[in-house]
Amino acid sequence: MDATAEPMIRLEGVSKRFPDGTVAVQQLDLDIPRGEIVCLVGPSGCGKTTTMKLVNRLVEPTTGRIVLDGEDVTRVDPVQLRRRTGYVIQQVGLFPHQRVWENIATVPTLLGWDKARRKARADELLELVGLDPAVYRDRWPAQLSGGQRQRIGVARALAADPPVLLMDEPFSAIDPIARDRLQTEFLRVQEKVGKTIVFVTHDIDEAVRLGDRIAVFRQGGVLEQYDAPATVLGAPATPFVADFVGADRALRRLAVTGIDTAELDKLPVVALEDSLADARAALAADGSRYAVVLDPDERLVGFVDRDRLDGEGTVGDRVQRQPPAVLADASLKVAMGEVLQHDTGWVAVVEPATGRYLGVVSPQSLHGALRRSIEHDAALDGRAAGLQG
Repeated sequence: MDATAEPMIRLEGVSKRFPDGTVAVQQLDLDIPRGEIVCLVGPSGCGKTTTMKLVNRLVEPTTGRIVLDGEDVTRVDPVQLRRRTGYVIQQVGLFPHQRVWENIATVPTLLGWDKARRKARADELLELVGLDPAVYRDRWPAQLSGGQRQRIGVARALAADPPVLLMDEPFSAIDPIARDRLQTEFLRVQEKVGKTIVFVTHDIDEAVRLGDRIAVFRQGGVLEQYDAPATVLGAPATPFVADFVGADRALRRLAVTGIDTAELDKLPVVALEDSLADARAALAADGSRYAVVLDPDERLVGFVDRDRLDGEGTVGDRVQRQPPAVLADASLKVAMGEVLQHDTGWVAVVEPATGRYLGVVSPQSLHGALRRSIEHDAALDGRAAGLQG
């Protein structure tokens, strides 16, 4: 994101005070970059949902200015504004008397699209959210699972191709397994459509996984920190943020810290045609229990264990063909999950495009990588504080 580019959404000095005197949002300044997911998090009653609703004027601001794609939305017809913003809520709100394609086409219908165009758009969006149009197009909402209804809700929000999506805890009522799949699917869809998304959640883990940036609110609608997930976890701006993200924030940080291929551990390397005696010698020289087996193009074939290398023969006779492995663009959390699942105590890292072996991640390298990442952010924050002073 170009730091000089105009944000898609800008809130300038926005406050919201309800008739009973309750302050929901307090003097909020917030820029939301075009094409990014910004997650609003905080305890109940902190103003995160109100902030989201201010964007499409489901809630009217008491003071301040809200700019959407260069236009002050407080001066436009709110009905027209809402047709330009997709809206996804926790309980979806599908119309029970309408079939799936009709639900998806709600806004196109209001915009006067003809039936053929509406049905074609519904089919296109069903494909996008991973549901077969031939199977789901004519179903009723009651025939869908909770996860399927949420997918339809996302498809409906995208129907008129709005530049902005507002999502209010859309996955919170779904069971953990379905929720994980929906989050994965949501990121896949966002990679294709590149919308600007304001996403309200009470779950810091969800915010870390989905958000390009996280806005942490405290009671009274006060913004405590607005940063990338790694910064929120690694360098909380206030004691409130540190308490909210939890003492285990270092573990959460694994989800937003990538594998540094320059810091990978190395195991001895052998080939299928090498003798068992050569493999034993390579392991003895390195002091390692395991060696990785590569093909002539340095692609990972498997691994061998020194306890299974007695006698004569070749590495090909003893190779274990399913080594634990992750792609180099995976997070440290994914790598740690694989390490914990396998008895070897390490996971191989391979290049995504070629499958070429790059090294291994071990518990020691995981700890070192996470520590360096935290220290790096702390140093950056220290320099920034010095410049501000």
